[in-house]
Amino acid sequence: MFLHLQSTIDSAQRAEVEAAARGLGVDLVPQDSGAHLMELVSAGVPGPERGQVVAAFTALPGVVEVLDRPGEQPLWSATRHESTMVKVGDAVFGGGSAAVIAGPCAVEDGAELLEIARAVQSRGATLLRGGAFKPRSSPYSFQGLGARGLQHLKDVREATGLGIVTEVLDPREISSVLEVADMVQVGARNMANSSLLKELGTVDRPVLLKRGFGATVDEFLGAAEYLLCGGNSRVVLCERGIRSFDQVTRNLLDVGAIAHLREATHLPVIADPSHAAGRSDLVRAIGRAGMAAGADGLMVEVHLDPSAALSDGQQAIGPDEFEALVTDAGVLCELDGRTLLTGSFQVPQSSSPKTPTHLRGTA
Repeated sequence: MFLHLQSTIDSAQRAEVEAAARGLGVDLVPQDSGAHLMELVSAGVPGPERGQVVAAFTALPGVVEVLDRPGEQPLWSATRHESTMVKVGDAVFGGGSAAVIAGPCAVEDGAELLEIARAVQSRGATLLRGGAFKPRSSPYSFQGLGARGLQHLKDVREATGLGIVTEVLDPREISSVLEVADMVQVGARNMANSSLLKELGTVDRPVLLKRGFGATVDEFLGAAEYLLCGGNSRVVLCERGIRSFDQVTRNLLDVGAIAHLREATHLPVIADPSHAAGRSDLVRAIGRAGMAAGADGLMVEVHLDPSAALSDGQQAIGPDEFEALVTDAGVLCELDGRTLLTGSFQVPQSSSPKTPTHLRGTA
C-alpha cells in the first residue's frame, strides 16, 4: 500500500506520519522526488490489514489518502490536475474564484420566480436555483411543476441573463432539462444513482453533485468519478450536510469534509447551508462556516415569503438576509486571497483586514 501526502506537509506532520508507521511496524519508502508518495513496506509477514492502515493514517494532518497501488489515483485526485475552474455563465467555481447560487427550493409561479431572480441578482447571485422536478420524502408533498417549471426557468433566464441550476431526477428527463439548465444538479437522493451519473457523464454541461445525507466522503468522490470517467470534467461538489443524531439542525454541515476535499481533489466544492440548517435563522452562520472552511461558493434557498413556500420554506431566507450572507462570503474570500464573483453587486471591502488566528496560513 501507499500513502499520498499533501505537498504542503510540514516536518511536524511528517513526524506524526512516521510515528504512525512505526506503530504499525512498517517502513515508509519514498516513491517520488518530493516524497509525497510513500510505499508502506512491512518487515513482518503478513503486514497490517488495509483497515488498520486507513484508521492509522487518514485522520492525520498532511495525509490525503491511502492507495492500494501507486498508479491508481482516481480522476478526482488532486495529484492528477491543478485546481479545476468550472465556469457557468458569470459564475466561476475553483481556482481562486467563488460564486453564489440562490433562489427558491421549487419553482412555484413564473411571476414570483422572476421577482426572486431579480432580488438575488441585485444582491450578488450569479446563478439562479429552482427545482422543476422535486424529489420529496412523502408522495403527497409538492413534487414540482415539471415541464411548466422548466418553461418558467427558461423565461426568467431570458429576462435576467442569470444562468439556471436545476435538478434532474431521471435519465429520461435529461434532454428536456438540458434545454433550460446551464448547470444540472444531482440531488442528495440521487448521488448513488449510477445510471443517472453515467448519462450525465456524457453530456456537455456542468454538473453540481450533492453529497448524500448518509454518504461518506469516499462514496461522494466515487459518485464524482462516475461523471469524470464518462468524460464530463466540469463537476462541482456540494456539501449539504449529513444526517446526525441531533435534531437541532436538519443536517450537520461537514466543514471538515470541505477542508479535506480542498486538499484531496482538484474539483471545486461549495456549501449548501440551507439544507444543513433546515431553519432560516442559522443559514447565515452556517454559510459563513462553509466559506471559512474553504468552500468555493454557496448554494442558498431564498424566497420572498418563506412562510408561503410550497417546499422547504422553513429553511429559506429573505433577500436582505441573503445580501448580508453574500457580504460575509466576500470578506471571508478576501481573507485567504480568493475572489467572490457577484456580478454588478459590490461586496463592501474591509480595510486591511486582520486575519483571524484560525484562518492564518490557509492562503
